[in-house]
Parts: sequence; C-alpha cells; structure tokens
Amino acid sequence: MQVNGSMELEVLSTPGHLISLAARGFARLSEARLKPLGFGVGYLPALVALKNGRAETQRDLARFAKIEQPSMAQMLVRMERDGLIRRTPDPADGRSSLVSLTETAEARLPDACAVLFQGNREALDGFTDEETAQLVALLTRLNANLDCIGSAEAPRHNLDSRNAKSR
Repeated sequence: MQVNGSMELEVLSTPGHLISLAARGFARLSEARLKPLGFGVGYLPALVALKNGRAETQRDLARFAKIEQPSMAQMLVRMERDGLIRRTPDPADGRSSLVSLTETAEARLPDACAVLFQGNREALDGFTDEETAQLVALLTRLNANLDCIGSAEAPRHNLDSRNAKSR
C-alpha cells in the first residue's frame, strides 16, 4: 500500500492530468492572443466549420464541435452579438437557420490562425518535427479512444439515470 502523498504525486503524473494541464495552458495562451481579434478560443470549431462562406445549421455545428446543442446555441448568440456570424432562414426547414461567417470574421480568421500556429510553435519549442508528428498522432488516437468510451457509456449512463428516477 502506498502512502497518500506518494499516490497523489502519481496521480499528478498521469497522462490525463498532464494533458489537462497542457490543454488549460494552451487555452489561456490562445484566449489572450485571440481576444484582441475579437475571438474566443471556444469559437474556433464553429469558425473552422463556417470558413470559406459555408453555411451550417446549429445542429451540424454542435456535432462538428462535439458539444451539446444548448451550449452551441449560447455560443452562437455570443458570436452573433460580437458580429462574427449571421443567421438566415433555412429554405429547406423553416424552423431552423443557416449560420455563416460575417465579412469581419472572415477577414480576422487568417490572423487568428496565424496567432494559434505561432503559439503551438512556441509551446513545442525544442520538439523535432518527428516528435511533433508523433505527439499529434498519439493525441488523435487518444481522442478517438475517448470518443469511443464516451459513446459506449452514454447509453448506459442514460439508462442508469432513468432507472434511478423510477425508483
């Protein structure tokens, strides 16, 4: 049996914890650098999906960003308020809207991408190109595994919630 202090130190050395620290560090760096451009780091998946004048539905954007629709709806309200997107009625479905980037967002997006790439280069200072490619490949596999685990657990979690409510 391990002493609590030792076990706690081991927990702080797990991939999950270290990746979480790195993600928060990247998010802080990105937020600080994107703010002057009028973007938030959370906007990035939607901005990428909408670039080049593509229009998408809220549901498609939520799926692309891997977030829930209510969270996407809130983000789109903020993006619309900030003058980054516009909504137009969907001719195929009168109940929904198509979302597209404004000219302002399209003009700022290249600078935002440049800022993010620069931040990544700085964070990976001292890494070889091969190490960077390996890190990207490993993180891509890790995220795929996490997606699979989440998909497998979602139905079970919903069933457990329903069973708890019926008791």
